[in-house]
Amino acid sequence: QVQLVESGGGLVQPGGSLRLSCAASGSIFTFWFMGWYRQAPGKQRELVARITSGSIINYADSVKGRFTISRDNAKNTVYLQMNSLKPEDTARYYCNLAPYSGGQYWGQGTPVTVSS
Repeated sequence: QVQLVESGGGLVQPGGSLRLSCAASGSIFTFWFMGWYRQAPGKQRELVARITSGSIINYADSVKGRFTISRDNAKNTVYLQMNSLKPEDTARYYCNLAPYSGGQYWGQGTPVTVSS
């Protein structure tokens, strides 16, 4: 079993920054994807950024150049640094862990609101 706990969401003005954290605990996997998804009201959940156990990184086009995903293996934690935030970034952000062996795990989500 895996537990994912997100933190770092909140209210920020347009152009501001936030850093989200996702701490994983429980079962250990050697090969995995770990990343951030978001879901705005009335919209489908979408991939924001993800990193693999081999450090391959993917970003959604809408966040390239503004968001950075990173990890701290010693802390089993993945981060999402979000800069130059826009109102359209407003959503609930979910951490996701998907082992190569199958299945996936989700955190409870953390809200991000970008508004003046």
